[in-house]
Amino acid sequence: MANIDLNSDVGESFGRWTLGDDAAMVESVSSANVACGFHAGDPSVIRSTCEKAAQAGVVIGAHVGYRDLAGFGRRFLDIDPKELADDVVFQIGALQALAAVSGARVQYVKPHGGLYNAIVKHTAQAQAVVDAVKSVDPKLPILGLPDSEVLRLAEKSGLRGVPEAFADRAYNPDGTLVPRSQPGAVLHHPAEVAEHVLRMATEQSVRAIDGSILKIRAESICVHGDSPGAVAMATAVKSALGESGVSIGSFV
Repeated sequence: MANIDLNSDVGESFGRWTLGDDAAMVESVSSANVACGFHAGDPSVIRSTCEKAAQAGVVIGAHVGYRDLAGFGRRFLDIDPKELADDVVFQIGALQALAAVSGARVQYVKPHGGLYNAIVKHTAQAQAVVDAVKSVDPKLPILGLPDSEVLRLAEKSGLRGVPEAFADRAYNPDGTLVPRSQPGAVLHHPAEVAEHVLRMATEQSVRAIDGSILKIRAESICVHGDSPGAVAMATAVKSALGESGVSIGSFV
């Protein structure tokens, strides 16, 4: 039986502002990318999210990003690599502490938003992320886009790089994600998303926005927790995978 990891971005509420249904999302995924306070999440939200993930038997990862609450971490920041590395170390450490008091532990790292997109090609920032993760724990895998700089540098540094695909995002013909600013960048219909994921999990391919078919290698597939209808999409994906004989399980 084939196996695939499903991950989701969670813990992104802040104070009185609520985003997503974390309790429902962790019932459909095997890995939870928990916000670490820089792009979203506050200490109480982070701790509560770790507790929910632990209770559901879901693996916890550090969802690190730029220090950009106002922009939800989706804007590129031209930050000094040393400062970026320190920010990543800080975020991982904060999540490690809050996970520990929740009876869990951090088992991987996944950059968020603007940082995730930047380190597909930005060598200096990609190296900063790799250096930060390695300095905290060289056994922590890093999730990233296939053929990205961050995964190349992770492998070069002796870290495990885990290629991932996106259930609810459209792809360019070159394998990059269609920018959110462009029409059709985000998929919203559960049936369409489920079909997208099935092709990824069973055929190792994805249909690009121009209709072409790309070969991809993904060990994990992300279902965003903040998208409208996120829970319905995650449920549809879980059901479709099960009906096709694909089991859901963490990559760690």
